[in-house]
Amino acid sequence: MAFLILNLSPKTLHSSFFPSPFPALSNPKTTTLNFTTTLRRRGRGRRRIFTVRSTGDNNNNSADGPDRLISAICYFYPFFDGVQYGKYVITQYTPFQVLIQPLVPAIRVFKSFPLNSFLVFLTLYFVVVRNPNFSRYVRFNIMQAIVLDVLLIFPDLLERSFNPRGGIGLDLVMSLDSTVFLFLLICLIYGSSSCLLGQIPRLPIVADAADRQVM
Repeated sequence: MAFLILNLSPKTLHSSFFPSPFPALSNPKTTTLNFTTTLRRRGRGRRRIFTVRSTGDNNNNSADGPDRLISAICYFYPFFDGVQYGKYVITQYTPFQVLIQPLVPAIRVFKSFPLNSFLVFLTLYFVVVRNPNFSRYVRFNIMQAIVLDVLLIFPDLLERSFNPRGGIGLDLVMSLDSTVFLFLLICLIYGSSSCLLGQIPRLPIVADAADRQVM
């Protein structure tokens, strides 16, 4: 006679005893299955217990309140680092001046030391992105902000190597700078608001690179 006892508890499936029968589940918090089989044969009982134990999983996309807040704040990093590209837009359009005005004190602190950007990069990458104790949600969003900031090297190099004083060349530089600034502003608004709502923002150009870094 055989009896099968099934015990469910809200934890994650993981077992070295069963390498393949359990496929990956979309919900990061699944169940632990404890199978107890009792075989009785001629008055003698044998008990076999197979346990699928759980392990904590930080490689998930779930986000609680602190994770959302940290992820939302990280998108200010590339915006502060590239706010100088908005010098033409901000001076010409008053709404942008009103929008940027509350951020001026934080921008001044960020720009007060030339190596601040590099130090922030090292801190975010090695302390957060490479740290499995943080959730994948936080690490992915911070990695997106880092990649976005790294991409600012290209317009900076272009502007340094091609520095016209007037004419159509200056118009092109103004258009490039304004485009970079508007892109950073859109990424800040979209990324931060999505994180506060618990959603996963996927920024163009940088999302795939961020995914590869936090796998």
